[in-house]
Amino acid sequence: MENQYKYSLQKGSSKTICPECGKKTFVRYIDNVTGECLPSQFGRCDRESKCGYHNKPAFEKDQDFKPYKVFTPKPKPQPQTPIPFEVLAGTLTDYSKNVFIQNLLGRVAFPFDQCDIESVISLYYLGTVASFGGAVAFPFIDIQNNIRAIQVKQFDETNHTTKTSFLHSILKYHYSQRGDRLPDWLPSYELNETKVSCLFGEHLLNKYPLNPIALVEAPKSAIYGTLYFGLPNVPERFIWVAVYNLSSLNVAKCKALKGRDVVLFPDLSTDGKAFDLWNSKLNELNTIKGARFTISDLLERKASEAERANGCDIADYLICQDWRLFRESAKSEICESQNKDIFCALQNIVEPLKTEIELSTEKSGESGSETKHFFCAPSIFERDYRPQPKQNWSVEISELENYFVAVELPAQPVRLNQCTVITNVPLFIESHLSTVKANNGRNVFLPYLQRLQTLKQILANNKNLQKSWD
Repeated sequence: MENQYKYSLQKGSSKTICPECGKKTFVRYIDNVTGECLPSQFGRCDRESKCGYHNKPAFEKDQDFKPYKVFTPKPKPQPQTPIPFEVLAGTLTDYSKNVFIQNLLGRVAFPFDQCDIESVISLYYLGTVASFGGAVAFPFIDIQNNIRAIQVKQFDETNHTTKTSFLHSILKYHYSQRGDRLPDWLPSYELNETKVSCLFGEHLLNKYPLNPIALVEAPKSAIYGTLYFGLPNVPERFIWVAVYNLSSLNVAKCKALKGRDVVLFPDLSTDGKAFDLWNSKLNELNTIKGARFTISDLLERKASEAERANGCDIADYLICQDWRLFRESAKSEICESQNKDIFCALQNIVEPLKTEIELSTEKSGESGSETKHFFCAPSIFERDYRPQPKQNWSVEISELENYFVAVELPAQPVRLNQCTVITNVPLFIESHLSTVKANNGRNVFLPYLQRLQTLKQILANNKNLQKSWD
């Protein structure tokens, strides 16, 4: 016997226009007896932190709409069909077309080194769906290395989301458009009751059994956290994982975190609703064997009202900072005797998952020995970073140094281009000069030199304009 209520939110992926925010993110209430939808004002918007509209159907006083009991046989647990590894492998290419990756290399205020980006691609199996506007693929791989879902997100040049889908839906659409038969796994996969049934980054738990966990809402925030605080190859560092969205934080999804210290980093929201929602789940989450869940109020303490209204997250906070300052802090945790860099451990290769998801197995020779083949990408930046004759920027660097020493630097932020605002001009100059000096002539670091030259031109133009006014 189980409780069956008069009304419930409609199941499935069907969404309508929200009467509050106008987005197609509205789930309507249905009558569980008739199966019909209630009037269009009754429902809940999925944009929980940015809209929050939720109109429950009201009960008339003269009607008894208490829960009633019905007998339903307990359903047998159905096996969940994973996505084949070959499907994920097909995305591990075309990084020169990946807007999210290219933004991190050249369009953010403090671009990352190539080896940093290669490391996080290898760690999380980030992929590219070029046909979906150069979107990035975020695979959700569980602790047994089963691929449960592949989220596909399209970003603009400021790394803000413009469109979201899932790879299985995109593939189904393309097969249907061509009139081709669907691959065998896809109809079975669509029967899975829950697609995103694990944490993003969950596959790292077996590889790094001692690390604490930083739990965020979206995969993008997990990637930024790893880039700023370092790979989890030191036990004191966080493994950054994501739940998928605000409302999907629950015990079932977090059971893989048993025995871990976990810190929650909820997104910002109007009136702190997102923080309150996650904070209310702490007691339930702490029933997981050996786990200790706490919540960070860092963003709640620092946020402005505008940041709350925009639903900013820890990624928005981090990307405005110089990652080198965070990296130096992380480096201090490593014994000098190890003498290892935080990144560059996995250059030019997307590390294969364990043998559970090997692509194929061949038997060779009379002995019947097996040869196991894994997907292994070539240099992921091959198209963008082929070897080139080394140049020398010493003259340009010297000119820039002399100029910035002589000029009065502005205390206020400076807009460098459409996508970049420099909030701390002296720190920006110092970090960029140190980078180009250490990598003089290496073509991959040319954007650092170009940004300094652009800043010089902006300051010179402003100075000339001021003189004309005087």
